[in-house]
Amino acid sequence: MIPRLQPDFLTKPLAHRGLHDVSDGRPENSGAAIRAAIERGYGIEIDLQLSADQTPMVFHDYGLNRLTVEAGTVAQLNAVQLRAIQLTGGNEGIPDLDEILALVAGKVPLLIEFKDQDGAMGMNVGSLEKAAADLLSKYSGPIAVMSFNPNSVACLAEFLPDVARGIVTSAYTPDEWPLSAAVCDHLRDIPDYDRVGASFISHELADLRCQRVAELKANGTNILCWTVKSAEQEIQARQVAENITFEQYLA
Repeated sequence: MIPRLQPDFLTKPLAHRGLHDVSDGRPENSGAAIRAAIERGYGIEIDLQLSADQTPMVFHDYGLNRLTVEAGTVAQLNAVQLRAIQLTGGNEGIPDLDEILALVAGKVPLLIEFKDQDGAMGMNVGSLEKAAADLLSKYSGPIAVMSFNPNSVACLAEFLPDVARGIVTSAYTPDEWPLSAAVCDHLRDIPDYDRVGASFISHELADLRCQRVAELKANGTNILCWTVKSAEQEIQARQVAENITFEQYLA
């Protein structure tokens, strides 16, 4: 049986990369942002990248330059080095997944996005998924996993068969993605949903009313969306989506 989202994933708004606000010392995906979300009772969405020594790190970008003062990529450094790099706007280093799991400790639902390690949404994935699964299989709180890359989701089905899994989906406008037009055309139609045993999608806010999303919803798929940035957008999103990932305001 395909695992479904636990009820809290549909009732607690999901703080995008934690409840981040650098003006208050809470960079995205930081321990401070995670703690703030927990204090307000929000669910949490985080991102995973893989370090050079195969440690899942809670960090969105491939490169370090936007979120820290360092150059280079996450994949070039080991976990000790990455934990020592302070996140811009805060006073903490880049956390690893183990640290964040200990911090959340089942208090709120945790939605985990696996960033595409192939680079072109292809099949060269599995190392990040396996490393994270080794930690997540021991975690007792509510979790769900997802990725833009359906091949990553297929790996998660193998490594975490009892955990709800979904695909992050988009309109895939070619000029907005570093992907070929053919790959964009393929992913736009969400053809891998059944193959990977997904039970939900998290779809791009501006494209929520597309026909494919309506079809999936009619067939029982749970619809989440990314990324809502105002109360007005939330009202519109909830006409289609059962829950939202949000930032820049309090959902």
